[in-house]
Amino acid sequence: MSDQDDETYCTSIDATRPPVADGPPYAECVLCREPTEYPESYKGITLCPRCEWQEAQRTACSG
Repeated sequence: MSDQDDETYCTSIDATRPPVADGPPYAECVLCREPTEYPESYKGITLCPRCEWQEAQRTACSG
């Protein structure tokens, strides 16, 4: 594998994140229902910082 392959192997190129809200109202986390940092008007899956981190840990590459 080349150096380029090593750097991009575990990255998600197509990952899109919702826009960060300027203030309330905030969207609910789809897992724990806590407020997220995303606007309530965002349509799609939103996760709070804790659940987002836990999801990243579950899906991380294991060398």
